[in-house]
Amino acid sequence: MRKTKLPKPRFRGSLLSRYLLLILIALLFIPVLFPASVIGYQVVQNMAIGNALPDAGIQPEERYQTIHLEKMWHNEAKRLKGSTPEEIDRRLRELSEEYAKVDMFWVDADSHVRQPAGGRLHLPETWDAADAISYMKRYRGATQQFSVIAFIGDDEKLNRGFMVMQVSKAAIGPRDGGLSARESMVFFGIILLMFVLFIIVSWMFFMNMRRRLLRLQSAMTVQDGSGLPDPIAVRKSDEIGQLEAAFNGMVDRLDRSLKREREEEELRKRLIANLSHDLRTPLTVVRSHVYSLQKEQLSERGQELLKLTETKLGDLAGLIDNLLSYNLLTSGKYTLHPERIDVLRIVRESAAAWYPLWEKEGFEADIDLPEGPVYWMLDAQWFRRILDNLFQNVVRHARSGQYIGIRTATDAAGGLAIVIADKGKGMQASSGDKGAGIGLAIVGFLTREMGLGMEIRSAEGGTSVMISPAAGDEPGLKLR
Repeated sequence: MRKTKLPKPRFRGSLLSRYLLLILIALLFIPVLFPASVIGYQVVQNMAIGNALPDAGIQPEERYQTIHLEKMWHNEAKRLKGSTPEEIDRRLRELSEEYAKVDMFWVDADSHVRQPAGGRLHLPETWDAADAISYMKRYRGATQQFSVIAFIGDDEKLNRGFMVMQVSKAAIGPRDGGLSARESMVFFGIILLMFVLFIIVSWMFFMNMRRRLLRLQSAMTVQDGSGLPDPIAVRKSDEIGQLEAAFNGMVDRLDRSLKREREEEELRKRLIANLSHDLRTPLTVVRSHVYSLQKEQLSERGQELLKLTETKLGDLAGLIDNLLSYNLLTSGKYTLHPERIDVLRIVRESAAAWYPLWEKEGFEADIDLPEGPVYWMLDAQWFRRILDNLFQNVVRHARSGQYIGIRTATDAAGGLAIVIADKGKGMQASSGDKGAGIGLAIVGFLTREMGLGMEIRSAEGGTSVMISPAAGDEPGLKLR
């Protein structure tokens, strides 16, 4: 059988590419997403602080954060653009009262140093380059001081002077160097959300694979009226999609094979039926001529040959009947009608019909059946056919034993069974009268259809066939 070559799935849409994408996301989760979340949080925090006014919406514990102080100082410098020195002094005085831990001063355009009342800094009255260098060494270079310098109007080109603020880092507190409890919860909440999203995406990926595999498994087990599974819809071209396509191809090939087998079976049945019908007419004519020849004066050798011819014609007629019966049975044209019947009565009647032939052939008929009835659920007509085929096999193949026994026995379930035995050479030996085994095939088919059990035991000393009742039949001997 030629193999169907399926196209390979593209890497871009394959399960392998999706799994590698998940692995790549997992590898980038710590080194990339963690710093990105930190940067994103800091950007959002800076935007929130930059948009807030110094005296609006800021909690007291947030006033001494370096980020807030720097943003506030530059915003105040921008707001003081165009203000008079008196207005600048007043605003710095207000800020010094609000930020008690912060030292502030400013230098005007004439280099005069102006400090709010109560200022703690020791500053010169005028500001020159040497003073700037001295201040840078004393305060800006100190590791324990935080200071911010901004030009008035927040623009050096305005030449309005500059304003300076400084605060001890001890006043700022340790929390400025890290995250607050609320900030930590928000930050780790973002990390947890990313982790949960990664778990959800991975779970959806594998659940989708599992759902598709279960759908394929269900399609393999669920069968339609023909005994074949239904094809499955192929939605994707990945590895599972290729498996589904291969499964559909297998179902299609099995369906075509089943159709061919049914067509061949129908052809065979029609051929057997036609042959059986066509052979009956010439066989009837030949048998009529043989019957006419028996009335003629023939030698002793001629009488023997004529008798042998009549026997073979009878065997041929029985074979044709068996072929036709088996064909009708397997095609379902004859239906069984089981009913509660005394099986021993049917056995006695069939044995009585065959007794003259057994006597003619020199058989010893040993019939040992109980007197009372035994009721089985069976079709009387076809059970007689079972007995006829078994009796015919004994006459045809066990002629050397010259014996046929019909008796009862107890089966494995404790019920009464019918046993037909002979003393021939057994089924393994050649009887000289070969057959196609159709008689036993009919017996096996009918016993199965009626739910009867059949056990055949054969040895050199003979063959026995035991037929046991179906489940639910009345076991043992039932007397009226």
